[in-house]
Amino acid sequence: MTGQVTTVDGRVAGRRGQATRQKLLDNLGKMLGSSPYRDVRVIDVARKAGTSPATFYQYFPDVEAAVLEIAGEAVRDSAGLTDLVAERSWTGRAAAETAEGLVDGFLAFWRKHDAILRVIDLGAAEGDRRFVRLRTKILGAVARPLTGALEEMQAKGRFDKELVPAAVAVSLVSMLASAAAQPKALQTLGAKQTDLKPALTQLVHLGMTGKKPAK
Repeated sequence: MTGQVTTVDGRVAGRRGQATRQKLLDNLGKMLGSSPYRDVRVIDVARKAGTSPATFYQYFPDVEAAVLEIAGEAVRDSAGLTDLVAERSWTGRAAAETAEGLVDGFLAFWRKHDAILRVIDLGAAEGDRRFVRLRTKILGAVARPLTGALEEMQAKGRFDKELVPAAVAVSLVSMLASAAAQPKALQTLGAKQTDLKPALTQLVHLGMTGKKPAK
């Protein structure tokens, strides 16, 4: 946690207060991984953190505010996804390495933030603009640099001029997000995680270059 932390009533939290606030967030994050978002109550979060509901309310007006704080952490972490794509090569053998690195990094990010990303997906699906914006920022961390790469390749005649780069980029990112978000369902359909990664890598490579990865 960085920067100045304040309580609900505007007071600056000291070191102990910041630690308590973070403990509440950490325990809420764990609860989101095992309980439906709508079932999480302030009293349960406070009990898990070894404190009281009154203390919780010093830092957050409600559970949703704390959830949005955790979601914000995931959004900040998603900035690292851009590095998996920005200024990477999509030609020759390097393209296969870029595709593989993107798939590995994207799936790892999703595993790390799985609980809060499910909440973001739920809120976005319900039309909550706050969660829609958060999801857009996360997916945009990959979609925007992919779009830029495709536009550059298109300008050099190395990408189909009939395709819209942004549409291709968003389609690829949506595919990755969908695959990352429902591993159990996909496994039930016969797609194990160990088999999914090379399949996704080939699809990303094909979508970006129009070719299968060179062996």
